[in-house]
Amino acid sequence: MMESLECAVIGAGVVGLAIARALALQGREVVILESADAIGTVTSARNSEVIHGGIYYPKDSLKARFCVAGRKMLYDFCAEHGVQAHSCGKLIVACNADDLIELDKILEHALANGVHDIRKLNRADTLAMEPELNAVGSLLSPSTGIVDSHGFMLAMQGDAEDGGAMLAFNAPVVGGSVNGNGILLCVGGEAPMEIDCRFVINSAGLAAQRVASVIDGMPADQIVPGFMARGCYFSLSQPVPFTHLIYPVPHEAAGLGVHLTLDLGGQARFGPDVEWIEEENYEVDPRRADVFYDAVRRYWPDLRDDSLNPDYSGIRPTVHKPGMPRGDFILQGSDVHGVKGLVNLYGIESPGLTSSLAIGEAVAEMVEREF
Repeated sequence: MMESLECAVIGAGVVGLAIARALALQGREVVILESADAIGTVTSARNSEVIHGGIYYPKDSLKARFCVAGRKMLYDFCAEHGVQAHSCGKLIVACNADDLIELDKILEHALANGVHDIRKLNRADTLAMEPELNAVGSLLSPSTGIVDSHGFMLAMQGDAEDGGAMLAFNAPVVGGSVNGNGILLCVGGEAPMEIDCRFVINSAGLAAQRVASVIDGMPADQIVPGFMARGCYFSLSQPVPFTHLIYPVPHEAAGLGVHLTLDLGGQARFGPDVEWIEEENYEVDPRRADVFYDAVRRYWPDLRDDSLNPDYSGIRPTVHKPGMPRGDFILQGSDVHGVKGLVNLYGIESPGLTSSLAIGEAVAEMVEREF
């Protein structure tokens, strides 16, 4: 069966849904092709559900720009659509004098990124907010928060479908070719079909490189290599004394470190750590708890033995190897790879959830420029 339409978005994760929504609101004809049987079942279902402030990312990077813009858009969207979101705030905790020096660097960086509500707290003010901490000072990011990520995705799906978008589940892209009118996609699954698309947005997350590689005419040397960094989470069985998200001062090798996040019900979990893997695997090794206990007790000494339980893991689709500087989001259009009508998204890891609405608008603008 052959179909023709304007736009195909590959992947119904949080970013793919945001892109489809933005295109549908432009009045575009859109189909979302999802290989699974539901929305947001991979990376979007396996994260901290944190609304990030935009503090850490390199100045003028896409991560910094989209996170700061996307945070406000996300809070506004959730308020308008009745999605649960709570700006509980985050403390970045200095446990010693060396950490205090790093706090000053983080503060300067955050202000340069446009995060103007962040402020530095001394030891007394930090402990007044969270008495159980081991802290000599901290940074408070009041606009950091948590969100019902699945509710958010459902609301975006609703907006997209109200704008005329269609969603096809169990519809993996297994091939494609560039032609004079755009891109012909071969879709597998229970109802195989070919779709002649004027625009294709490859927002397949962990599978983005594979999808790009099966499109005949996409230059292989322009497919950005991808790597997988698994992060494990452990849940907490003892009562949690904190009302804010608690982050240690970050160190490059460990990302943002083993931090404490809260869900909307007030339950606590710790993570993620960083483990580089070659194949997609979501197992959580209970023995990794030893590292978690050591890391968490730096800022929460009263964490009890045997109170951490293996919970779940997620995999970051990164564009950097271990030991390399952290990569930026990549929104790759025809000006780079030369294929008119194709946009590839690579390396959409954290803060992808926070940035999703801003990414959606940016991709819709890329499509608009080529129409």
